[in-house]
Amino acid sequence: MNSPFKAGVVALCSISLTQSFTFLPAAKTSRNVGLSQLNLFDGMKNAFGSPPLEKSSALEPERETPIDRWMGWTTTPDPTVVVPTAIPSDFIDAMDTANYISAAITKPMGIIFEENDPDVGGIFLLSLSEGGAAEASDMLKPGDQLIAVNDQKVVGLTFDEALGAIVSAETKDTRLTIFRGPSSQLYGPTGASKAWLDEFIAKENS
Repeated sequence: MNSPFKAGVVALCSISLTQSFTFLPAAKTSRNVGLSQLNLFDGMKNAFGSPPLEKSSALEPERETPIDRWMGWTTTPDPTVVVPTAIPSDFIDAMDTANYISAAITKPMGIIFEENDPDVGGIFLLSLSEGGAAEASDMLKPGDQLIAVNDQKVVGLTFDEALGAIVSAETKDTRLTIFRGPSSQLYGPTGASKAWLDEFIAKENS
């Protein structure tokens, strides 16, 4: 039998049940926890993650090698330079001391020098006179790039300036330091840095 008292009890129970379910903000709490965890993971990623490739691949100038420049890993990349996909088989490292020779030659040396292309500068040994002091030393060859005369660097100088260093040398034997390789690999993008050459020449004449 439906009595007013029974109807009131049912209504009261319905209100109580409705109020009990409106007191469950579980979804909001779950979302808040999830955002906190994401923020925590972002913080860990920033703390322990690797820096961007552009920054991590930058090299300090004094640590830059010809291979780095050849592969495009430079401190100041040039967008106009086309990076080759492979190192050529005839590559000669201009920052490897094994590719340099120093020889003390008396005057007259018996060497004919030639200037590199004007946009490069510097001079190289064109030929050795038969029976001359340079040929007798058996250390120098045609094609060698002249790097220094005694402790004076002549890399990139004009023909007159570089030859003038030999003429003005007052030592009994004049020390010629040469690079055994083409001008393109001495003065090109894979060439030795100014700082490296300065240090190398100083050691050769110490």
